[in-house]
Amino acid sequence: MRISFERTGGFAGISKKTTLDTATLPPKEAKELPVLVEAADLFQLPEKITSSHPQSDRFQYKLTIEDNGKQHTVTVSETALPGTLRPLIEWLNHTAQKKS
Repeated sequence: MRISFERTGGFAGISKKTTLDTATLPPKEAKELPVLVEAADLFQLPEKITSSHPQSDRFQYKLTIEDNGKQHTVTVSETALPGTLRPLIEWLNHTAQKKS
């Protein structure tokens, strides 16, 4: 499983981008990532999730997942983040921070 994660926006407008692959992650993280993706039901989410009340200086997240020949991209604003997706976003933010 491979996932590309990009966070843009925020007050400072700093972009963060990383790509993670379960084949190259440490064993603990390689086990956690698929569990979080499945819990988020990522492949079933629409390609774009927006808020009916957009707010300036909020983050935008773009996730592209590749697994078993399937690929799906989801772009979501921080204000419209579904609860099922939040643990995956937090994990990706934390993991991307450790890599930088």
